[in-house]
Amino acid sequence: MKLDDSTIEKKLLHFPDWEYNKDAIHAEFEFENFKDCFSAMSRIAFECESQNHHPEWTNVYNVLKISLSTHDAGGVTEKDFKLAEAIEDIVEVEE
Repeated sequence: MKLDDSTIEKKLLHFPDWEYNKDAIHAEFEFENFKDCFSAMSRIAFECESQNHHPEWTNVYNVLKISLSTHDAGGVTEKDFKLAEAIEDIVEVEE
């Protein structure tokens, strides 16, 4: 179920790297180099498969940009925050 804007903003207080706009939550992570970035992306990919929830993302050299939304709900849901939390855990280990 799609979350309302105020619920999303409250939840984002626990996710300082993320912001909400255009019906998605977005984050940008910078790594030491491409190899570290790609390593994190690989680990995130396995987590996405296990949750059966997949981000929209782009990578240029050592920067990973991620957008999360639940397309069939038309916006941000609990699934997006669950995946964002897992991504945060993976990225923290990389840093």
